[in-house]
Amino acid sequence: MLFTNACIFLPEGRFQRGCFRVENGRFTQVGEEVSAEGIDLQGALVLPGLVDIHTHGCAGADFSDGDLPGLKRMGRFYAAHGVTAFCPTSMSLPYERLREAFLTAAAYADDPPEGGARMAGIHMEGPFLSPAKRGAQNEAYLRLPDGEAFRALNGACGGCVALVDVAPELARAEAFIRQAAKACTVSLAHTEADYDRAAAAFSAGASHVTHLFNAMPPLHHRAPGLIGAASERENVTAELIADGLHVHPSMVRAAFRLFSGRIALISDSIRCCGLPEGAYELGGLPVTLKGRAVRLADGTLAGSATDLFTCLKNAVAWGIPREEALLAATLIPAKRIGKERQIGAIRPGAFGDFLLCDEKLNLKRVYLGGRPLE
Repeated sequence: MLFTNACIFLPEGRFQRGCFRVENGRFTQVGEEVSAEGIDLQGALVLPGLVDIHTHGCAGADFSDGDLPGLKRMGRFYAAHGVTAFCPTSMSLPYERLREAFLTAAAYADDPPEGGARMAGIHMEGPFLSPAKRGAQNEAYLRLPDGEAFRALNGACGGCVALVDVAPELARAEAFIRQAAKACTVSLAHTEADYDRAAAAFSAGASHVTHLFNAMPPLHHRAPGLIGAASERENVTAELIADGLHVHPSMVRAAFRLFSGRIALISDSIRCCGLPEGAYELGGLPVTLKGRAVRLADGTLAGSATDLFTCLKNAVAWGIPREEALLAATLIPAKRIGKERQIGAIRPGAFGDFLLCDEKLNLKRVYLGGRPLE
């Protein structure tokens, strides 16, 4: 199928007027306008489907439930909101609970629902995290880094884990990082690590930072900590929650300067995303959604109720150049998990997942594999 008269966002980070073709669910041609009949997109912005590499749930479902119908409901919600690939993200739970959830992700990948986003790999956020920086993670289930447990979980789901988080100051963390980095991306998270400890973890193979600024020491001129160590390394990417609650808009702008070309926008959404205010659950802990904020009983922020497309629009509204924000929600996260040839970009060979938007980034239509989402 040929699509014409489009303003296409290219992997180089710029827009080009032209046409593109999708055959058998994949892009086969992207180029300047040709004289041929096709579907006239009437000058609409054509964006790659967004890629959310950190999302726990939405629409009343949570990945950690280990419930396949719930995960499929999540996938359909993501697609309807412009996210065409996602990494379901686990909480800190007993290993058996995590195994059940991981098996559910593998089943989803084998048989995705009609109209659902693609499963791009599991993000294993817990349980190798610091109790002191646990945030909304359940302290009862936190564990020291365990290479054997990680291998068993990843093996059970056929190697679906794309990201695993660890607090580098924990015992055996450096050895764990060296081992796990051979299988997936290792991210530093929920940590009290100082600059030297973080730098050693990056040297050992960590290459990502989970929800920058949250659940870690702040950047200080005499104690740069994890943020300082990460900013100096060009191979390190950093997640950012642009919901207007987790990170102030000024710090969003600062992050894009500090990590130029290395920010991955995420939602960190939980099951109440898309639902009304009320009481919900996250990782075995009660949470409450009031306004746009999800909090534990003590007031701690507990994930978000904001989808990634809204985070993208927020970033642009706060002064992030449109093209930079788009890369942060598409190609950069896809690269971080090694899937940039398949998702996150409009290029030959990639899945034909794309969004039609107007000049103000209002979402008009979603296409999966070249077919419009009804």
